[in-house]
Amino acid sequence: MFSHVKDLQFEARPDAPDAAFARRLQEVLGGKWGEMTVANQYLFQGWNCRLPGKYKDLLLDVGTEEVGHVEMIVTMITRLLDNAPLSLSEAIADNPGGAAVYAGSNPAHLIHSGGGALPADSNGVPWNGAFITASGNLLADFQLNVTAEAQGRLQVSRLFNMTDDPGVKQMLRFLLARDTMHQNMWLAAIEQLREDGLEDMPVPDAFPDTGEFTDEFGYTYLGFSSGTDAAQGRWASGPAPDGRGEFRYDDNPRANAPEPVLPPGDPRLYGTNPGVAGSVVDTGTSTLT
Repeated sequence: MFSHVKDLQFEARPDAPDAAFARRLQEVLGGKWGEMTVANQYLFQGWNCRLPGKYKDLLLDVGTEEVGHVEMIVTMITRLLDNAPLSLSEAIADNPGGAAVYAGSNPAHLIHSGGGALPADSNGVPWNGAFITASGNLLADFQLNVTAEAQGRLQVSRLFNMTDDPGVKQMLRFLLARDTMHQNMWLAAIEQLREDGLEDMPVPDAFPDTGEFTDEFGYTYLGFSSGTDAAQGRWASGPAPDGRGEFRYDDNPRANAPEPVLPPGDPRLYGTNPGVAGSVVDTGTSTLT
């Protein structure tokens, strides 16, 4: 159950309106790596979690915090759209440079939402539930959560350099700090899972690998590039991070099966098959030659 606290987690007030930047800020609201994605991702992971206790609470706590971040960004976008010009003549009436702001704004902010935020990215593409992952395997999900926070922090840091508004920058600094916490938090949660003996690498740890395949293919780096620069990487020699094998470098990958030769397809599907000229197809009602 959720309760709505009217106060924001952090202030979301620009020093001045900026409809063009409101459009850019949409990316970290409704983009693939935006706050709508991580909020729903963590909540679904938590709701689906079959392990009661600290891990379920972790997911639901952070998912709830991210809902608050959604509200902050929506509030900021709405305030950035205050007094947005509705026409080009209105945009340049008091400011010759207003044409650039008008051109860079998203008309859907005015047409669809009446001067408010949208559940969409910076190009106006609607947010999609397919952006979220809740696999039921906590180690797999936590590793993706690290990536989600890293991508989110990357985008916020880029937006930070796209505005000179002190109020916007303050909110972005807060979000950057929370993304720092969340990246470290998910990495710590990964370590905790392994320490608790619940999950380990590779995911899924419980799958019974076959020794023959693991020995031959499980730890071999295949070098397909010219030269052997990749052989200098940590991934090409020495113990693997899962502690179960030693990396090997193979600079001459070989085929393990002959070229596939497929049989002709069903002629009723009209694919291009070998040796079918003049063939007869029984359609059930007539015969075609």
